[in-house]
Amino acid sequence: MRKKIVAGNWKMNKTFEEGLKLASEVVNMVKDEVKSDAGIVLCPPFIELHAVSKLVEGSKVALGAQNCHSKASGAFTGEVSVEMLKSVGAGYVILGHSERREYFNESNQFLAEKVNISLQNGLTPIFCCGETLSQREKGIHLDFVKSQLTESLFHLSESDFLKVVIAYEPIWAIGTGVTATTAQAQEMHAIIRDHIKSKYGAKVADATTILYGGSCKPDNAKELFACPDVDGGLIGGASLKARDFVDIVKSF
Repeated sequence: MRKKIVAGNWKMNKTFEEGLKLASEVVNMVKDEVKSDAGIVLCPPFIELHAVSKLVEGSKVALGAQNCHSKASGAFTGEVSVEMLKSVGAGYVILGHSERREYFNESNQFLAEKVNISLQNGLTPIFCCGETLSQREKGIHLDFVKSQLTESLFHLSESDFLKVVIAYEPIWAIGTGVTATTAQAQEMHAIIRDHIKSKYGAKVADATTILYGGSCKPDNAKELFACPDVDGGLIGGASLKARDFVDIVKSF
C-alpha cells in the first residue's frame, strides 16, 4: 500500500511569528479532525524550522525543508546543509522545485547530488518534476519529465529509490489558478509510474508515492486524490491557510 502524503510548501512566506501561528493551527486542527493515516508534512522557511519542529513534536505532522545544498559543509555562504536540517528535526526536503530550476538554474545532475546527500543523511527527498506550458504544447512534455527522473534518480539502487517521494508539478498550473484536469493529472502520474516500472520493475513502481503539485485546493483535492496514481499533494498557496490545508488533508 503506497503512503499517502500531503505536504505544505510555504515558499518565501510568513514571518517567524506568523509561521508559528500557522503551524500551531495546523497541528491542533489535525489532532481534532484528521482520522486518516495520511502523512502530513509542513515545509516552512529555514528560519522557522527549529521552532516548528517543537510544535509538531508528538503529533501526526512531520517537518520538511524547502531546499538543501549538495555538499555536506564548507564555504557556501547563505546555504544550508542536510546535517543542519537533520539537527533541527527535518525529516523531508523538497528538491528540484520548478522555481529552484528556473530562478537558480538547478540542473538534473546538481539535483542528483542533492538527492544522494539527502538519502545518505536519512532525509526523504520530495523530488519535483514537471513541464512548462510551451513544452506541453510542443508535445515534448512526456520525454522532458522522463528525462528529469532518469537523470536525477535512476542512478539510485532499488532500496534508495524506494525512499524517494515524487511530486509532479505542471509548471503551467502553479500559482496561476489553473489546475490540470483530473484526466491530465492521472495521465502524467501513470506515465511517471510506468517510467519507474521500466527501470525498477512493477513492485517498486507500485510502491512509489507520487504527489500532485499544481494548484490543489479543498474544492478539487478529493477528485484529484481519487485518481488511482495520485497519492496526495504538494500544496503551495493553500498551505498558507490552516483551514484550507487541513481540509485538503481530510480529502482522503
